[in-house]
Amino acid sequence: MSSNIPTNALVVVADGGKAILFRNTGKGLQITLREEQRLGHAEIAQGPSGSRPEDQSPKETDEATFAKGVAQTLEAMHGKGQFEALVLVADPQTLGQLRDALHKTVANSVTHSLPKDLTNHGTAEIEAALSK
Repeated sequence: MSSNIPTNALVVVADGGKAILFRNTGKGLQITLREEQRLGHAEIAQGPSGSRPEDQSPKETDEATFAKGVAQTLEAMHGKGQFEALVLVADPQTLGQLRDALHKTVANSVTHSLPKDLTNHGTAEIEAALSK
């Protein structure tokens, strides 16, 4: 990635069932992540993501619904001024679902994205992946 992630950027590391929200507290080119919040299906209480295609499995529907819920959470946070810069890290499918569900104002704050599933990795590994 070899890019500068802004200080105070919100970094979302997600997959189809959980999301970890970090804040970059590093200065300059240094990435230092501090965990702020974890989201799972229990925290994203809502109905399906819309009409379900016939060829979509219940698991895929759950993942799309979760991505939509994460996007709504990010929209609420953005509306409260809780971040200006947003970094998305997720497996390619979830990343696509998140991008599709983001409100335009939130999508405009995305400074970087990484199509990689890092939800089961440690903070140091996530920082290293973002530093590449």
